[in-house]
Amino acid sequence: MINNIKTRIKKELELKLKEIFKTDISVVVEEPKKVELGDISIPVFSVVKVVRKPLPQVLETVIDVLKTLKDNEIFEQINSVSGFINITLNKEKFSKLVIEDYNNSISNYGSSKIGENKTVCIDYSSPNIAKPFSVGHLRSTIIGHSIGNILEKCGYKVVRINHLGDFGTQFGKTIYAYLNWGNEALVKKNPVGELVKLYVEFNERAKTDKSIEDEARKIFTELENGNPKYVKLWEIIREESLKEYMKVYKLLNVSFDSYNGEAFYNDKMQAVVDELKTKSLLKKDQGAMIVDLGEKIPPALIQKSDGSTLYITRDLAALFYRKNTYNFDEVLYVVGNEQKLHFDQLKKVVSLMGYDFAEDIHHINFGLVLQDGKKMSTRKGKVVKLEDVLKEASTLSLDYINEKNPGLENKEETAEKIGVSAVIFNDLKNLRTNDFEFNLEDMVAFVGQTGPYLQYTSVRIKSILTSVTEETEELDFSLFNEGHYFEIIKNISQYEDTIIKSKEDYAPSILAKYLLNLASLFNSFYAKEKVMVEDLVERNTKLQVLRMVRNILNDGMDLLGMSVIQKM
Repeated sequence: MINNIKTRIKKELELKLKEIFKTDISVVVEEPKKVELGDISIPVFSVVKVVRKPLPQVLETVIDVLKTLKDNEIFEQINSVSGFINITLNKEKFSKLVIEDYNNSISNYGSSKIGENKTVCIDYSSPNIAKPFSVGHLRSTIIGHSIGNILEKCGYKVVRINHLGDFGTQFGKTIYAYLNWGNEALVKKNPVGELVKLYVEFNERAKTDKSIEDEARKIFTELENGNPKYVKLWEIIREESLKEYMKVYKLLNVSFDSYNGEAFYNDKMQAVVDELKTKSLLKKDQGAMIVDLGEKIPPALIQKSDGSTLYITRDLAALFYRKNTYNFDEVLYVVGNEQKLHFDQLKKVVSLMGYDFAEDIHHINFGLVLQDGKKMSTRKGKVVKLEDVLKEASTLSLDYINEKNPGLENKEETAEKIGVSAVIFNDLKNLRTNDFEFNLEDMVAFVGQTGPYLQYTSVRIKSILTSVTEETEELDFSLFNEGHYFEIIKNISQYEDTIIKSKEDYAPSILAKYLLNLASLFNSFYAKEKVMVEDLVERNTKLQVLRMVRNILNDGMDLLGMSVIQKM
C-alpha cells in the first residue's frame, strides 16, 4: 500500500510541478533511510537542478503542492531536512486503510493484476532420466516452482515445463549395457539404481574395449531413426525414471504442465536448421555448421560435421514450439550460473533470426549447493539423492517433535512437512545467484532464520486464535499510534509490494526475508502485549493483527512451496 501511495504522490507531484515550472520534472519518492525521519521521503536536489531555483524556494513549493494532494488526509506531518522532504503518516488513518483493504480481500490479500492476460513459460527441474534425482537438481526445482507461484499471485498464466534430459548418446550406452549384461528383474525392482550401475559398468568396460563405444553410437543412431526395439527400451527407461522422480515431486508438492523433454523435439530441429540456412545465418567451420554471433559472444555450434544437432539446436526448437503453442510473453529458464554463455547465445541467435521476443527470454541463474565449502554433488564417489536428503530432514524433525511434543497426532506426517519445508526455505532465503552451505541440522532448527521458525510462529498464533470465545467487531485504532503496533501494520501493508518486487527480480529470497521480518515483528509484539485482555475492543484489535499476520505467513509460505502446519 505504501508503494501505491508513493506512486500516486510521484504522479500528482510531477503533474503539478510541471504546471508551476513549465517543464518536465522527474521526482523521486522513496522511504527514509532512518525510521525516525518519517514514512515517505522526497529528495528535491534533482528538481532544483532542473528548475534552477534556490533550494529553500523549491522546498517551499513542493511542500505547498503536497498539502493539496488527495493523500494529504493521511499525512500527519511534512517537514524538510537537508534537501529532503519527509512525510510522517497518520498512524490511525493509515492503519484503518490497511485493515479495510485486508478485510476486503482476505483470501486474496497481496494479489495483483500486473500479469493479467499474460503468459509465462518456466523451464525448471529437468533431471536426466536413467540417473538419480540428485541434490544438484534441488535449486532449479524449488526456485522455479516458487517463481511460478509468485507469478500466479501477480495474475500471470503460468506454464510449468519439465524439460527432461531424455535423449543423447548416453542412451545408446545404457541400452547396449542392458541388452548385453543387464538383468530385467533387477531393473524392474530398482530401475534408476540398476540403470546407473549399467551405465557406469559400460564406461569401465569401454576403457579397455573401445569397440563398444562404436556399438553404442550405432544404437543411438538407430534410436534417433525410430528402431522399434530401441524405442521400446527407451520408453521403458523414461517411464521408470519418471516414476522415481514423482516420489521426489510428491514430497516437494511440485507438479508440471508439460514433461516434454529433449526427445520430443527430435523431429522439430531440422526446421530450425533450414530456417537458419534460409536466412543466411549458417556458416561452415571445420565441417561443422555455426552461427557467428560477433566479437563478444563465441559462435553457436548448430550442427556437427557428421550432421548431428546439438543442445542449442534442440533449445531453439523447444523455444519456437513453446512460442507457437503457448504464445508466451516471457520464457524463463531456471538453470545454474554456469549456463550463462549458452543462454546468451540462444538469445543472440533468436535476435539474428529476426524475432523480437529474444528480449523476453530470461536465464534465471543460481549458485551451487555446497557442503564443507565444496559442491554437493558427490559423497564418497556416490550421488547424493535428493529423496534421501528430504527423508533425513524429516527424521531430524521427528526427533525434535518426540523430544518436545511426543503426543502430537500424525507426528510422522507433520515431521515430513517440517523437514521438507526446512530444506525448501533454507534454499529460497538465500540470494539465488549465490552459492550456499547445506547443513540439515541448522535448517530444521525451530529458532533463527529457518522454515520451522515461520511454521511455529503460524502455529503459535493459531493456538491463540482458537482460544477466543467472546468477540466484538469494534477496533481501537488509537493503539496503532504505538510503535510496535504500527511497525506490524506497515509491514503488512507492504506484502503486495514485496510479491511484485519478488516477481520483478525473479527472487523468492525477497519474499522469504519479508516473512522472517514479519514473524520477528510479531514475536516482539507478543512479548510486549498480553492479547487476551478483558477489554473486548482492545482484545479484538490485537486479534485482528494476529489474524493478518498468520494469513500472510501462511500465504507466503505457500508461495514459497512450504507446508502450513496446524500443530507442531
